[in-house]
Amino acid sequence: MAVKLIASYSKRLGLPGFSSHQFSVSVETELTGVTDIAGESSRLYEALQSSVDQEIQQTGFVPTEAYGIEGKPSTPVARPNGRGEWKCSPKQKELIRQLIQDHSLDKGQIENLAQERFNLSLPELNKLQASGLIDELFRMTGGAPRQSRNGFPPKPQRVGGRQ
Repeated sequence: MAVKLIASYSKRLGLPGFSSHQFSVSVETELTGVTDIAGESSRLYEALQSSVDQEIQQTGFVPTEAYGIEGKPSTPVARPNGRGEWKCSPKQKELIRQLIQDHSLDKGQIENLAQERFNLSLPELNKLQASGLIDELFRMTGGAPRQSRNGFPPKPQRVGGRQ
């Protein structure tokens, strides 16, 4: 009785710019009996893994961070650049700048705070990250607590289930 053994091995690797590449190999073989299925499976797995690992090292084309965005006339994406564009909202940008100015804060120190907290520069902070930085600036300066949209202080965050 012939036994058909099909084995495949696949690997996907993440690359810069939200890219990835994948390689897989499959093989089909016939065994003369069922006595050596485990041994043959192990041998095939090792051979396929070795082959994929060797070949996947050749990454080929790796897109840049701006790939697919460059030269498109669509809605501009807010990206920090030499022209001072920020990813957060204009109101958040203005509030951060106003807090720095009003409290004579060292802009370099605030930039370092953004780097420590979010691993990003001030202009690279998104709205949620900028909100967290603004809360920290209020704590540092003893400023007024943030208000929610309805004018009341935000509710404390619960941890876990219902209380």
